[in-house]
Amino acid sequence: MSDGVTTDVSVHMIRDDVADFPLYELPAGYRFRMYREGDDVTWTALQMAAEPIIKVTPQLFTREYGNDLDALPDRMFFVETDAGEPAASISAWWEHDRHNLLERGRIHWVVVHPAHQRRGITKPMMTRAMQRLAASHPRAMLGTSSERTWALKVYLDFGFYPDPAEMEAKPEVAAAWRGVQERLNHPLLAKSLG
Repeated sequence: MSDGVTTDVSVHMIRDDVADFPLYELPAGYRFRMYREGDDVTWTALQMAAEPIIKVTPQLFTREYGNDLDALPDRMFFVETDAGEPAASISAWWEHDRHNLLERGRIHWVVVHPAHQRRGITKPMMTRAMQRLAASHPRAMLGTSSERTWALKVYLDFGFYPDPAEMEAKPEVAAAWRGVQERLNHPLLAKSLG
């Protein structure tokens, strides 16, 4: 429990197109690189160090990416220090079916190691992932949770808003978004909540 919210609720956010998103550069001392063989271990270590809500095991990587390992060098980004220390990761994935040209792109498994949080890494990661999604997908989505206040702010800043169908179908989701708005007072969320 944090910020006055009593339960963590799974939520989805959507973006009607993948155009006109903010452009941010990594701060000095960091660089991007793509997935390479063996990065399943790097990804898992980052998740284990940073994930406060979901129990992370080595099997998580296989569950999330094991059927599509060939796509990882094109769709999974890492941020590392200039010295090569892993700092963060993000994937520009797809919602359900990578072979469907109308499929929504998915911002997937965003993580920043605690030692590198609050250093201006997340927004450049979103820029890079959105650039990749724009190359293959007309729209975008992501899944997250109502407890991830600062991540939700970044997603809202990038034009993602609560999935209206989910809010209508699930009263607990609408209530969770109202709780998020009490914490963030974000103009895009205010518009979504009407």
